[in-house]
Amino acid sequence: MIQSIIVDTGALYALADRSDRWHAPMRDFVADQRAVFVVPIAVLPEACYLLNTYLGPPAERQLLAACVRGELVVEPVEATDLQRALQLLETYAEANIGFVDAAVVAVAERLRIPRVLTTDRRHFALVRPRHCAALELLP
Repeated sequence: MIQSIIVDTGALYALADRSDRWHAPMRDFVADQRAVFVVPIAVLPEACYLLNTYLGPPAERQLLAACVRGELVVEPVEATDLQRALQLLETYAEANIGFVDAAVVAVAERLRIPRVLTTDRRHFALVRPRHCAALELLP
């Protein structure tokens, strides 16, 4: 059975930037996986902005091309996910987890996916999701 992994902004950026300290661990992890990589749509604008700003327009286009080719499955953020994201932002207000991270958690909960590919250990380790005891942070 092929499992799904939710993908966060930092993972997408690290995969593209060879100078990023997370690049090699992310590249090696992804190469060894037979998984469906699910990207909540809220992640794409943030990742595209970072890629375009720091690596240039070709890096942004490569990310979108990967989505078009189906290498990454883009998942909508539904109304219930927005509601849950707001609850998470309120619950973790002191930590300022931000909308994108809250949306990632909400989508993970809805799809019942416990695994998140991310560089953000601080925020995702803090959140207690509804569908599992804790998110498994990868790599």
